[in-house]
Amino acid sequence: MKLSEMTREQLVEFKNEVQSEYDSFKARGLKLDMSRGKPCSEQLDLTMPMLDTLNSSSDLKSENGTDCRNYGILDGIPEAKKLFADILEVSADEVIVGGNSSLALMYDTITRAMLYGVVGSERPWCKEEKIKFLAPVPGYDRHFAICEKLGIEMINVPMTDNGPDMDIVEELVANDSSIKGIWCVPMYSNPGGTTYSDETVKRFASLKTAAPDFRIFWDNAYCIHHLSDTPDKLLNIMEECKKNGTENRVYIFTSTSKITFSGAGLAAMATSIENIADIKKSMTVQTIGYDKVNMLRHTRFFGNKENVFEHMKKHRAIIEPKFNAVLSALEAEIAPIGGCEWSRPNGGYFISFNAPKGCAKRIVELCKEAGVVLTGAGATFPYGKDPDDRNIRIAPTYPTVSDLSLATKLFCICVKLACAEKLLAE
Repeated sequence: MKLSEMTREQLVEFKNEVQSEYDSFKARGLKLDMSRGKPCSEQLDLTMPMLDTLNSSSDLKSENGTDCRNYGILDGIPEAKKLFADILEVSADEVIVGGNSSLALMYDTITRAMLYGVVGSERPWCKEEKIKFLAPVPGYDRHFAICEKLGIEMINVPMTDNGPDMDIVEELVANDSSIKGIWCVPMYSNPGGTTYSDETVKRFASLKTAAPDFRIFWDNAYCIHHLSDTPDKLLNIMEECKKNGTENRVYIFTSTSKITFSGAGLAAMATSIENIADIKKSMTVQTIGYDKVNMLRHTRFFGNKENVFEHMKKHRAIIEPKFNAVLSALEAEIAPIGGCEWSRPNGGYFISFNAPKGCAKRIVELCKEAGVVLTGAGATFPYGKDPDDRNIRIAPTYPTVSDLSLATKLFCICVKLACAEKLLAE
C-alpha cells in the first residue's frame, strides 16, 4: 500500500514496524561504506598482470625510440596518444596524455584559463569582473568543488532524459558573457546514468555564445563502462564541433582510473590542434613530462582499444550483479510504498535516487547512525545544496555483494522510516 494512501493510524503502525527493524540493524554495529564510486579489489586484481609487462630485461623505449625512463615527450608517448585517440574517436595529435587523474587535467585546464585565458580570450579569466559556469544537476561533486575553490559562480541547469535542458543552456550562454563554461558527463552521467542524445550534442556544438571563449568541459569518464549487451551510444562532439567551426570550444577528458588502477592509471584530454598548442606553451613550464613508464606499461598490456573493450567485459561481470542487487531491492521494497524514483543505468558507476522532497538528509543521517556511510545529501548539487533535499547518489561498486545486500536493505528501511516521519509531521 502506498504511504500516501494510508490513514494516520496505518501510517503510525507502519512507522513503528519499520522503526523496530531499524533499531535491530543499528544494534548490529555495521561499518559499511558506499560513499564513493570506487572499484572493488576484484576489479583491481584484473589488472595485476600489467605489472609484469615491464621487467629488468624489457625494452623501455617507446615506438618512436624515446627511452621512457628519461626526460622528454611533453604530451605522451605516441602509442598512448593513439590508444586514447582510438577510444575517444579523435586524432592522435588532438590528444594529451597526462598522469593518473583526469580530475587533475580538468583542474589544470581551468586554472590555466584563470591565469592566462584560452584561445579566443580577451584577457585572463581572473581579470573578468565575474566568472560563471553552468552546472547540470544532479551532477559530479568534484566538478563543483573546482569551481567553488576558484571562486567561479555556478548556475544550476536541470538534467532531462536527453542531457542538460538545452533550452535553458542556449538562453543563458547567448545572453551572459560572464558564463565561460559548462560541466558535462555526457555518457552514463554521474549520478543519473543519462547519455546525451544526438540532438543535445549537436546543440552543444552549435551554441551561440556571448562569451567568445566559452568552453565545454566534456568529462567522458564512463565512455566504455557498459552494463548491458545494448550499450548507449554517444555522438562524437569533436566531429560535430568541426562541422560548426567550434572545435576550440570543447575539452574532452577521460582516464583509466576505473579500468586499470585508480591510483596508478592514465588520464587524457582531447581538444583542437589550436588548443593543444596553446596548452603546451604552459605545460613546458609546468612539467618535463608525465610518467612515460606507466604509459608504456598500459599500452603494452592492452595493445589496442579492442583489448580494452574485452577487459571492460570482465569489469561488467563483477559489478553488474551489484547494480542488479540494489535495483531489485528498490523495486521490491520501495516501489510499493510510492513517492520515490531512481535511475536504471545502462552503464557508469552510480544509481541516482530521488526521495520525497525534504527527506534525503534524513535518510543519509539514519543510514550513518546505523553504520552505512553514503555520499552526503546535497553533494550532487553546487555548494552542497539540493534545493529540494531529494537526491542521493548510490555507489554499488566497492562493497562485496553480501555487504551491499545488507547496506541496501538498511537503506530501504531508512527510506521507509524517513518518508513515514515526513508524512506524519505534515
